[in-house]
Amino acid sequence: MHITPFSLSRLPRIEFGSGGLAKLPAIARGFGTRALLVTGAASLKQSSFWPDLTDGLEAVDMTWLHLAIPGEPSPRMVDDAVDALGDEGVDVVIGIGGGSALDAAKAIAGLLKPRNSVMDHLEGVGPELPYAGPATPFIAVPTTAGTGSDATKNAVLSVRGPGGFKKSFRDERLMAEYAIVDPDLLTTCPPAVIAANGMDAFTQLLESFVSSRAAPLTDSLAWGGMKAARDGLLPFYRDARDEKARERMAYAALVSGITLAQVGLGSVHGLAAPLGAFFPVPHGVACGTLVAMATRVNIEALRARDPGHPALEKYAQVGRLLSRQGQLDQQAAHAALVDTLDAWTRELELPGLAHYGVTPADIPRLVANSRGSSMRTNPVVLDDTEIAAILVPRI
Repeated sequence: MHITPFSLSRLPRIEFGSGGLAKLPAIARGFGTRALLVTGAASLKQSSFWPDLTDGLEAVDMTWLHLAIPGEPSPRMVDDAVDALGDEGVDVVIGIGGGSALDAAKAIAGLLKPRNSVMDHLEGVGPELPYAGPATPFIAVPTTAGTGSDATKNAVLSVRGPGGFKKSFRDERLMAEYAIVDPDLLTTCPPAVIAANGMDAFTQLLESFVSSRAAPLTDSLAWGGMKAARDGLLPFYRDARDEKARERMAYAALVSGITLAQVGLGSVHGLAAPLGAFFPVPHGVACGTLVAMATRVNIEALRARDPGHPALEKYAQVGRLLSRQGQLDQQAAHAALVDTLDAWTRELELPGLAHYGVTPADIPRLVANSRGSSMRTNPVVLDDTEIAAILVPRI
């Protein structure tokens, strides 16, 4: 087998397994005595995990500040936090929550010492100045199974509205020092969050598997993650108390973050960015709603323009994996893949884009704003008509 050249960027030290939260205080204490806890709006603080965490920090003689992130973080939110907390002597930033909390924590950790605006560094917005650092040490503790932000070097920030955007602050120095992935933290996830985040994770795995930058190392991780999602997503959605299903989805989400950080994504995430910027479409819902149709469009474009492209056989492999029908020929496997993704979308009861106010008249604007970094690693370059075709059935 010919192994093509590839690069592997740095990863956090990963602590995976039930009960992992108990390791956090000692790990944090290794960076100093004062922590900033960045969480979601309220659910963690109302859970039994909160006193365990704060008591654990006090037991190792750490003081802490708390910042709640009520929704997707914006550049203004990050800048305001840096202004308010820059003189507080924070030794370590602990992000514990879903992707929004982790992205906010990551960006804040990156700027507490430099103290400049995050707008200086956002891709595609403003001057795009190089990030000079230094970053405050950052520990990521996901409480949902979806975004993989605990294993990426980018913080996604949004401004919502007609002139909105969804862009990344990205640098290898923003990577978490530790990612503590404790499947027990997923027990409080409601079904709608499980559905959206689970489809986000699966989409990240599939898109990185067929990415134009895919490599054997990331392929093996993505394959294992997709198998875990196949076996875990629907059981976890039906019963968050299912321990094996929680573990499988926690693993799938973790490796989806690793693979996307290394080789990029594709057309689904290219469209999810403007959808989330212009409309109140949750990121995971956008992914879950679009992935079946985007896969169909990619396959049709590859068949028409490059029938020998390796991504076509990769799509077939995933179709055989999800359908558990290993003897399917390539065309039948492609159909099985799209059918399975459609079935998942229905069973997970993901709302269509029209539910969030998206109309056919919005399609040209969404297409025009879809060609960010994610679209650049799609396995085939799609024209505007093909990108629009991904959206039309979902509105």
